[in-house]
Amino acid sequence: MVMKCFSCNNPAVIYRKYEGRAWCKKHFSKQLEAKVKLTIRNNKLVERGDKICVALSGGKDSSLTLYLMNKFFGKRPDIEVFAITINEGIRGYRDKSIKVAKELCKELGIRHYIFSFKEEFGKSMDEIIKEKKARACTYCGVLRRFILNKKSRELGATKLATGHNLDDEIQSIFINNLKGDIGRLIRLGPKPPFTRKEFVTRIKPLREIPEKETALYCLLNGIKFHNSRCPNSKDSIRYDVRKFINEMEEKYPGTKYNIIRNFDTMLPALRSYFADTGKVKLCPKCGEPTSREVCKACELLESL
Repeated sequence: MVMKCFSCNNPAVIYRKYEGRAWCKKHFSKQLEAKVKLTIRNNKLVERGDKICVALSGGKDSSLTLYLMNKFFGKRPDIEVFAITINEGIRGYRDKSIKVAKELCKELGIRHYIFSFKEEFGKSMDEIIKEKKARACTYCGVLRRFILNKKSRELGATKLATGHNLDDEIQSIFINNLKGDIGRLIRLGPKPPFTRKEFVTRIKPLREIPEKETALYCLLNGIKFHNSRCPNSKDSIRYDVRKFINEMEEKYPGTKYNIIRNFDTMLPALRSYFADTGKVKLCPKCGEPTSREVCKACELLESL
């Protein structure tokens, strides 16, 4: 028996266990867009005069972020949208996703900039892993964020939109708790609790959209994306946390939304109580913003 849409009785494309309802393509797409708009509006993620840089990897989440930012704001004369892609230098993976990113930007008429680890640091991610025999994510995440902030600022961006979805945010909540990192924990949320001219404000429009739903929206609406996980992703704590949370969601539907709503309720109190934790200053070596004495990027680069 074919499931019917709760709203219009047409054939459904998704059944959401966490709400006990099925939806057709039209109503699923409208709901997802409305939820993203609500996240943007409630948290003031986009304001008049913003120049929005989208961190575009070519994967489903960043591709959807670019698509929606362009759909919502692309025709507004007071707001500009463009994209940055970072080529870490992971052979057989990043080259394919960059191709998709280029095609999507061309299709949408979006300005697209590409920067690489090799150009910025003198080594690709593959070379770093080979030489250091270190956990790939330790270097990759830190160095990628370093370039994104630096280059988006140099290009005049006022906001840096990332493709973090509901699953990503919950995983980060768990990971920072497991590591006892209160500084990083209180910086989670739709956008950071602080502003500095050296730090381009990062925003997460997809923060309340489950990972599976970002993929489904892209497939249903013909949005190009690279459907492959980084070959180094299993070598991280995030992989194990992701597996655990998905198992809990399958067993107890609604777990993910319960976690993020509870966290958001506590976040203002956490930020107030730990106001002096993780304060941002400038790295004495590179001049980029950091909560450490020397930023993590400089620390890692010195070890190469």
